[in-house]
Amino acid sequence: MKLFLLRLPKYIWALPNSLLGVTLGLAVLCLGGRARFLSGALEFYGGLFEKLIKKAPAVFRFEAITLGHVIIGINETQLDSGHEHEHAHIRQYERWGPFFLPAYAISSLWQIARRRRSYRDNIFEREAYASEDSAKEQQRSV
Repeated sequence: MKLFLLRLPKYIWALPNSLLGVTLGLAVLCLGGRARFLSGALEFYGGLFEKLIKKAPAVFRFEAITLGHVIIGINETQLDSGHEHEHAHIRQYERWGPFFLPAYAISSLWQIARRRRSYRDNIFEREAYASEDSAKEQQRSV
């Protein structure tokens, strides 16, 4: 309980984004998906949602997306394999709060203006991939 109270300001700061995530998560549930709470995040996945995302135009496809303290994944396996990456995004939401989504969009637009990749060269994605790589390196050295 004490840990939750210490983290409460971070949950509140990211709340506008989390509410957006819960809204999308409820749609996933309506499509036969499932939900779980893991490591401080509410995760939604599966059902017809996975099939819809896989058939969507490439620009709309993703394996997982984080909105505040909510992670939407296409399936449980993807949520497990992308855990560190998505939790890096949660830490970003905890720092940036309601300014995260505009900052993310600005970073993507900046990359496009520089003729770079809008997703992979986005500063927030580079940080999340670096966190993921660091976690994998730590696992290898154990």
